[in-house]
Amino acid sequence: MGSIPEPAYLYKNVVHSPTEPSVQSAKGMYIHLDNGQIILDATGGAAVCGIGHGVELEYSHPGYFPNAPAMQLADLLVESTGGKMSRACILGSGAEAVEAARKLSYQYSAEENPDARRTKFISRRGSWHGCTLWSLSLGDFKLRKARFTSILPPNVTHVSACDLYHALRDHEDLETYVARLKQELDEEFQRQGPDTVCAFSLEPVAGTALGCVPAVPGHLEAMREVYDRYGALLVFDEIMCGMGRTGSMHAWQVDGVVPDIQLVGKGLAEGYGTISALLINDRVVFGLRRGGGYFVHGQTYQSHPLGGAAAVEVQRIIKKNILVSNCRKMGEYLGLQLKLHLGHHPHVGDIRGRGVSCAVEFMEDNASKTAFNSNLTLSKRLQTKELEKGFDICLFAVTGAVDGWNGDHFLLAPPYTVGKQDVDEIVSRVVKVIHSVFEDIYALRQQHSRH
Repeated sequence: MGSIPEPAYLYKNVVHSPTEPSVQSAKGMYIHLDNGQIILDATGGAAVCGIGHGVELEYSHPGYFPNAPAMQLADLLVESTGGKMSRACILGSGAEAVEAARKLSYQYSAEENPDARRTKFISRRGSWHGCTLWSLSLGDFKLRKARFTSILPPNVTHVSACDLYHALRDHEDLETYVARLKQELDEEFQRQGPDTVCAFSLEPVAGTALGCVPAVPGHLEAMREVYDRYGALLVFDEIMCGMGRTGSMHAWQVDGVVPDIQLVGKGLAEGYGTISALLINDRVVFGLRRGGGYFVHGQTYQSHPLGGAAAVEVQRIIKKNILVSNCRKMGEYLGLQLKLHLGHHPHVGDIRGRGVSCAVEFMEDNASKTAFNSNLTLSKRLQTKELEKGFDICLFAVTGAVDGWNGDHFLLAPPYTVGKQDVDEIVSRVVKVIHSVFEDIYALRQQHSRH
């Protein structure tokens, strides 16, 4: 007989499976376990439950009892990777997942080789990983980061993102471009000291700051090769692009490059619960086993049952209605329609994305890729116009894709349920907003030229 597979759920201990009974229900001060025990909760979890438990469990500290929704969600997540990842740690916000990934990467490296000095991290320019101090340091969204530079952790450096529109050189093919990025990363390892780098974090499809830029074929594989060469970890931040939005359950599945640690968040519960997760592969699990078996991390609302239950139900609906496939099909249609109606606009520089995650970027001059002067505040004009009566649409307008400060683009990320008629209506309203904004700009410039 084969061995019983270990649960995918991870709180702290990777050596012992969570064999404790899980919570079946709770009321008042008492927690009813699935083995028949009735536990008097004299701690309120971790001083959380001030008005007592409801009929269903709203909270239990994961250090005491695993709960069924969290364990079910962990199994679901690991299964969705085809077993390429082996454990799931259920957390709260996306930034919490970024923080936890940093700690896990460092702990793994320290336990694998206690004499090593792997305290440095590499990320990419134009990335966005969240608003906490560590995630700001890891990211490169300058408009949100600059005010806090003096208090950010100093152990992060940045290399170029995979960004065809802004960075592909004249007469350079994709293979040469990927090789150039690979060489840059290798040189950054050498500059930092190969045995001092802990992990490299990247978004397989860059989100907010760069605007829905997918990795080109071969890029993730090239990054993987460098990190394997030097024994560091590869971390994929799929908080925005993962869980189906870009047309595959996990963005890395398109390229077939498996990360050591993966972050998921936004698409996990689709806003019905506050939840994120870390997925880790066997390499990291085995490293923790050799080092004592514990991930030294824990937060009050980790593995929260309500967030877990929401995520499990959302994923059930996505699977039942084949919505990941719909994201892929409608994403292709959305891209085609945007290019059809905006591709010849004199100030639309690029239309890009994957699945129902796409962006439109503007340029003052398309031929030279010269961005609009930031004083024009094009993104703010778009945000103001879009919500006016008669336009009635939400666009996610952003600045800084060119160099962190300059450049204007907006993101579209409709629900997974979007249909062709919805796409047509989205594009119609987007076109209306853009034409109106540029009419205002042209009129303003004519007015200034007369004076």
